[in-house]
Amino acid sequence: MKYLVLLIDGAADEPVPELGYKTPLEVAKKPYMNFLAQNGEVGMLNPTPIGCTGGSDTGNMCIMGFNPAKYLTGRSPLEAAALGISMADDDIAMRVNLVTLSEDEPYENKTMLDYSADEITTEEASVLINCVQEHFGNDLMRFYPGFSYRHCLIMHHATAGQILTPPHNITAKGIADYLPKGDYADMLCDIMRRSYQLLSDHPINKERRKRGLKPANSVWFWGQGTKPMLPSFKERHGLNGAVVTAVDLVKGLAFLAGMKIYNVEGATGTLTTNFAGKAQAAIQAFEDGCDLVYLHLEAPDECGHRHEVEGKVRAIEEIDSKVLCPVFRYLKKQGQFGILVTPDHPTPLTTRAHSNAMVPFVIYRSDVAPINPADNYCEASAKNNAVILNEGYMAITRMMLLGHPFME
Repeated sequence: MKYLVLLIDGAADEPVPELGYKTPLEVAKKPYMNFLAQNGEVGMLNPTPIGCTGGSDTGNMCIMGFNPAKYLTGRSPLEAAALGISMADDDIAMRVNLVTLSEDEPYENKTMLDYSADEITTEEASVLINCVQEHFGNDLMRFYPGFSYRHCLIMHHATAGQILTPPHNITAKGIADYLPKGDYADMLCDIMRRSYQLLSDHPINKERRKRGLKPANSVWFWGQGTKPMLPSFKERHGLNGAVVTAVDLVKGLAFLAGMKIYNVEGATGTLTTNFAGKAQAAIQAFEDGCDLVYLHLEAPDECGHRHEVEGKVRAIEEIDSKVLCPVFRYLKKQGQFGILVTPDHPTPLTTRAHSNAMVPFVIYRSDVAPINPADNYCEASAKNNAVILNEGYMAITRMMLLGHPFME
């Protein structure tokens, strides 16, 4: 038996006027997702346990089958693991975004214009983060370059008592109320102010302005946490698992859980990603003997953060046609299989931020008759079915046991 988890990051939403007060999932042309809904089980899933905050760290850990309330120590430690950074028990990891702030006010009065600095390239960003390390790195802290706008800070012999805000949650807002608070707040704020002075006139940013791109003119800290400990995926599910993703966070989860990681050339995590390449990587993972492939697509989430309504609809359609379609056709030729499709959290276009709300899921099994089907895979159909999976970390188990007489 082969299993596919298709994680459509941030795809869940709320009705928006631009779509006739429907959601992107409702209006998107997605015949393969709808086929699964018409021949499987559709319901609502809770990816955010009590005490946790809706986000990709919580949601992906949950859908992989690990209870975030038990295992999640913070987002950035997972990204550090993906970058091959070893953490001591008393180290703290923080995500470092390269962001674009407005340029005409004192630092505290600036506005968050872009949490990704126009999705700065990895090559440009590495130069900037290395410059930050040269100026601010010391025995206490070290900056590590990552992918695009996403980087990492390790603070040694430190405590995690900070209050930090994800920059994608404050797009177009003033930053004054969202600057670091708690442990090391003064130091972190000072680095952020000085990073603006350092980066604003850096040659890379001068060139970006000439090309009509936003400058990466400040660092922004968030996602702090301590060293995580996670059981193996094989131990949790009894399956050999693999992950296909462009996102360091998900790669870190896979690394800690002992899952095989497939990297795809041209995978960006946005609408420009190599959708076809991701599908082929999933197929290759099955060919290599993996029992379950966790196939993560980030594009709907990025469009939600940017209020790109048509882009979010298109992202869902691209995933259906270029990813789910070829993998479904491959699995159909191999024998019995199961598919779980779900977001990890909603990213409503109206708020541009993650939410703690439930998300619609569909489970399809080629060997099981339809159970609680729906014509359309979307939020409305899932709510109408009144099937609720409160413990989202049981979703993979539910897929494995669908149709079993002892399934709850």
